Amino acid sequence: MLIKEYPTTLHDAVRKYLHKALGVDPVIQQWPGISKLPYFLQDAYEFHELKIHDLSILLAVHRRAKTLRVAGVRDQMDKLKSLAGRPIVYVTNALASYERDRLIEQKVPFIVPGNQLYLPDLGVDLREYFRQKVQAPGHALSPATQAMLIKALLQKATQTMWQPTAIAAELGYTAMTVSRAVRELTATGIATLQQKGRTRSLQMNSPAETWELAKPLLRSPIREIAWVPPTPKSRALEQDLPLAGLSALARHSQLVEPIRSVYAVDLRKWRISVQQGLETTPEPYVGTFEMQVWSYGPWHDNKTVDPLSLTLSLQNEADERVQSALEELQEHFPW
Repeated sequence: MLIKEYPTTLHDAVRKYLHKALGVDPVIQQWPGISKLPYFLQDAYEFHELKIHDLSILLAVHRRAKTLRVAGVRDQMDKLKSLAGRPIVYVTNALASYERDRLIEQKVPFIVPGNQLYLPDLGVDLREYFRQKVQAPGHALSPATQAMLIKALLQKATQTMWQPTAIAAELGYTAMTVSRAVRELTATGIATLQQKGRTRSLQMNSPAETWELAKPLLRSPIREIAWVPPTPKSRALEQDLPLAGLSALARHSQLVEPIRSVYAVDLRKWRISVQQGLETTPEPYVGTFEMQVWSYGPWHDNKTVDPLSLTLSLQNEADERVQSALEELQEHFPW
């Protein structure tokens, strides 16, 4: 039987969100097994099949017209998993903070497109896939390797050799991460390993040449985007964060400042802030600012993120004004 791809706006939002957060291109289709489910589940949810590489996942999309009872969601997801024989992810277009906390507490996988992604079990499978993927030359570097490379390019603008252990120590990475970064950078031809005694160094071309060589293997540092309303807690966080996105680009070019300020935060700090009660909204409105959750860093100078990562975060923007401003941004590269 031919299954048509489901075009609903919410599912397009899920697809785009997973692409931005995980760098994957999922396929979302109608699920033909709905008739086998009990009527109370058919009444409470819409069901669609999500395929990411070899993973087949069932999306249970909550009908917002129905009252959400968080206490019963876990039982319903467990029931669905046993009936469908595959992982289940709860999908909704909005969650109050207490609802989100309860779902996390009960380890219920969920997606709020454009806002939050929580896949405690599925994340293991996805991480394993990407671990295998990046080991082969020609694929994107892992976030930690990308972070180390960019840090080295920013700090060693006139040098062609650097010690990965020293850079990793600044970033708080482990010896295992260093080993992986060395394997990736040497396997892709970006660097060659030089060893004297116990000291390992990476030899590269000039920083400008290395940047151009590495760019096809680098990706946007943005894992997810959230909108944060103005509260005392968010204002305090805002003061400690660098500008990112169009806000940062406007500081380094003739681009007009965006209406909504954009900031960057690393994943660990973001999770802590959310756990401590930082509120988010499912959509932007007057007064909110945009928060980019980064997979590394972000480091900043003069209150903006570094120019290399900023370039990567905006390189796919179609607006000609943005692309022109990115050309201006190159004047702020350290070489």
